[in-house]
Amino acid sequence: MEDIPIGALFGALACLLLLSGFFSGSETALMTLNRYRLRHLASEGHPGARRAEALLAQPDRLIGLILLGNNFVNILASSLVTVIAIRLGGTGAIPAAAGILTLVVLIFSEVAPKTLAALHPEKLAFPSAFVYRPLLRLMFPLVWVVNLAANSVLKLFGVSPGDAGDNPLTREELRTVVNEAGSMIHQSHQQMLLGLIDLEKVNVEDIMVPRTELDGIDISDPIGVILEQLEQVPYTRVLVFEHSIDNVLGFLHSRRILQAALDSDGLTHAELRALTRSPYFIPKGTSLYDQLHNFQKSRRRAGLVVDEYGDVLGLVTMADLLEEVVGEFATDPADSIADVTLQEDGSYMVDGSASLRDLVRNLEWELPTDGPNTINGLIVEHLQDLPESGTSVMINGYPIDIIQTQENMVKTARIRPLERRTKRKQ
Repeated sequence: MEDIPIGALFGALACLLLLSGFFSGSETALMTLNRYRLRHLASEGHPGARRAEALLAQPDRLIGLILLGNNFVNILASSLVTVIAIRLGGTGAIPAAAGILTLVVLIFSEVAPKTLAALHPEKLAFPSAFVYRPLLRLMFPLVWVVNLAANSVLKLFGVSPGDAGDNPLTREELRTVVNEAGSMIHQSHQQMLLGLIDLEKVNVEDIMVPRTELDGIDISDPIGVILEQLEQVPYTRVLVFEHSIDNVLGFLHSRRILQAALDSDGLTHAELRALTRSPYFIPKGTSLYDQLHNFQKSRRRAGLVVDEYGDVLGLVTMADLLEEVVGEFATDPADSIADVTLQEDGSYMVDGSASLRDLVRNLEWELPTDGPNTINGLIVEHLQDLPESGTSVMINGYPIDIIQTQENMVKTARIRPLERRTKRKQ
């Protein structure tokens, strides 16, 4: 060491510090890589991503290799600083040299490289993977011994490297990823993805047309009355029942009715019964995710929701289910809900049977959706009583005026959401 020029020692020290920074930064870069993006890039044939993925498949070996290299260069740098300190100032300069080395290593070989790697992991991780692959082959015996000793210590605490899994995203974590995608995913596409994610959380009762609003034809009516109803019905599939909605016969397809009318002089009750397809029943509580698959398997587009007693609760169609994913087929949010009318003063006249989920999704109102499905149900639950016309109530900061009641339900209510928004801005 006495024969080596002092300049060469400083040059060697600088190289060791650079190597230390490389090991520290590459470790952070490899460990903070987005694993899903890494898989995507590797599947597309990106060479750096494929090497990085192979290294991360056995993280204990990778960490062992990096720490071996990092500790080796740091210890060698410390020894080199000691030699330099003795040659420049004697043994008394060693403490000062150790303090300076600690500061330099901390700034230039730890904090700065790791911060850079955390901000731009791919720019450092992929090139370093080209270095670590051959280095791991070269140092494998030593790395294996180190890992064997380290894993033996971990087993004493009940930890095994084989316990590491892929840690797949949960539904809520995936929802957060979609919400935070920002400009990378168009807002309308975000809503579709969120709708798909939430299909399992929503039940058929949340989107069904309630029993009180079901339209259909009574097969026991005179044929003239039935034909007149069929001419005016706006639906492709018509619900058919006999005497009561509890005695459902099935659904009539308008195309089949038209074809039968063209092939005969006049439709009869017997022909209508023959054309009626048997009903498809959906148990109450079925999630939209399951029902989507059930519609596909049964090749159906509509079904009747029934409770545990077999009573009909409402109707669900494939169109209703798809609207949960793609949204309402309307340009104006208020127009997308048939039971809502915007007033000149900014308030909304809402039918009591209006769906709370539709109001929350299309008008962005902050009304509770974990209880009743309709405005009427929300008001009755809040008051614990059947309200009279003229009653006012405040729910979640929204003033609601009962405009009209009919029998045992709220027929029409006025909601003023603007007052809540004003308060929040203040």
